[in-house]
Amino acid sequence: MSSQMKTVNPATGEAIETYKTMSDTEVGSAIEACHAAFDAWRLVSLEDRAAHIAKIGQALRDNKEEFAQLMTREVGKLIGDSRTEIDLCAAICDWTAENGPKELADEERDIPDGTGVITYSPTGVIYGIQPWNFPCYQAVRYTIANLMAGNGVMLKHAQICTGSGLYLRDLFEKAGLPKNLFTVLIIDHDQSDEVIAHKLVRGVTLTGSDGAGRKVAEQAAKHLKKTVLELGSNDAYIVLDDADLDLAVETCVAGRIVNNGQTCVAAKRFIVTEKNYDAFVERFTEQMKAVEMGDPTDENTKLGPMASTSLRDDLAEQVTKSIEKGAKALCGGEVPDRTGAYYPSTVLVDVKPGQPAYDDELFGPVAAVIKARDDEDAMRIANDSRYGLGGGIFSRDEKRARELASKHFDTGMVCINKYNLAIPNMPFGGVKDSGYGREHGGFGMKEFVNAKSLYMAA
Repeated sequence: MSSQMKTVNPATGEAIETYKTMSDTEVGSAIEACHAAFDAWRLVSLEDRAAHIAKIGQALRDNKEEFAQLMTREVGKLIGDSRTEIDLCAAICDWTAENGPKELADEERDIPDGTGVITYSPTGVIYGIQPWNFPCYQAVRYTIANLMAGNGVMLKHAQICTGSGLYLRDLFEKAGLPKNLFTVLIIDHDQSDEVIAHKLVRGVTLTGSDGAGRKVAEQAAKHLKKTVLELGSNDAYIVLDDADLDLAVETCVAGRIVNNGQTCVAAKRFIVTEKNYDAFVERFTEQMKAVEMGDPTDENTKLGPMASTSLRDDLAEQVTKSIEKGAKALCGGEVPDRTGAYYPSTVLVDVKPGQPAYDDELFGPVAAVIKARDDEDAMRIANDSRYGLGGGIFSRDEKRARELASKHFDTGMVCINKYNLAIPNMPFGGVKDSGYGREHGGFGMKEFVNAKSLYMAA
C-alpha cells in the first residue's frame, strides 16, 4: 500500500506539496538504474567528470533565486541564508572541478625492483541520508565529492524538504549529468534499511542526530558497508581572559542564530571566564533580545521560524527541562502566541551538567552561557561534552589560541576570533558522538574510493 509525504511551510502552516512514497519494486529499480549509470560514469576521465561538476556549479548560480525561494518555503530559512547556501554549493563545485583531478590522480612510489602505483578507483553507489536544515548543501556536500570520485549517488532527503531534493536532481540533469547517476529516493525508514542492505550499495553517509547515526551505522555494519557520519554537536565557544569582548559578543550572537539556530556546527555553548562573565552576559543578552522574529522571505528579518512545529516543541521542552533543573532564561524561553513554528532567541545562564542545555544539542536559537573560573577551566568545560564537531576560542593572543585549538580542543574544527560554517578547501567533520569521516578539502573525495595498489615490475 502506497503512502504519502507532505511538505508544509513552517512560517504559515500552509501545505506546499504532496509526494507519493516509492514502492519496494520502484526502489529496487532505482538502485539498479543508479548502478548502471555508475558503471558508465566510472570510466569517464577525471577531467570530464570535473567539467560536468563545473557546469553544475554554474547551474546552481543560474537558478539561485528559484531554488532559494523553494528552500525558504520548505524549511523557513531566511531568504538571504538560502541564497548564501547556494553560493556555497556553487563554490564547492568550483573547488572540486579545479582540484578533483589532482586529488584523485594516480600516485607513484618507489618499491623494490619496480614502481608502485596508487590509483583511486570508484567503488559504486553511495547512499546519503540527509537532514532538512541545509536542503541544498547537505546533499551537495557528499554528492559532488562522490561524483568527482566516479561513484553513483543516491539521496534520501528529509521529508520536509522533499521538493528541494527533487529540484536538485532535475538541476543536475539539466546541467548535463547522466540520468540516474544522482537518484532521489522518496522512502520511509524501513525501506531505507533495505537500501543499506542492497548488494549494489557500497557505502552510506548520514548527517543527523547521534541517535540516528548509531542506527544507520549498526545497519551498515551488519552488511560490512563503510559509513561516514556527521552527527551534530553542542559546540563550545570559549571567551578567554584576554578576549576582545566586542568581537566575542557580536560573533557569538551571529554564530548562535545562523540558519535560525539550526546548524550542526553553530555556536551553542558559550564558556566565559569569571573576569569577563558579567560584561559578556549583559551585552550578549542585550543583542540576543534585539533579534526579532519575522517573515523569512523579508530580507530585513533576522530570525525566521524553525523548520517544523514538532522541532520547535522539542526545543521548547529542552529549555523547560533546563529551567526546571536550575537554569535561568534572561530572554526568550517561551513559545510565542503566533502562527508558524517560531521560537525566540533565548539566553540561558546557570547552566550546569544534568541539564539539556549543558549535555545535549539545542537545535534552535537558544544559547547556553556557562561561567568558568579561568582559561584552564574554560577549556575543561569545553571538552566536557560527548560531542566534538566544532568550537571557537576568543583571545588576543593568537599564537596561544592556536596552540590550545590544535593540542587541547577535542573537536574536529575550531574557529579563532571568528565564526565559520564550512569552506570548500578545509576538511569538515567531528569526533566522539559527532561522528567520523571528513568531507570537503579533498578528504570527502577519498572516503568512498578504493585506494588500489599496483606493483609494476622494473
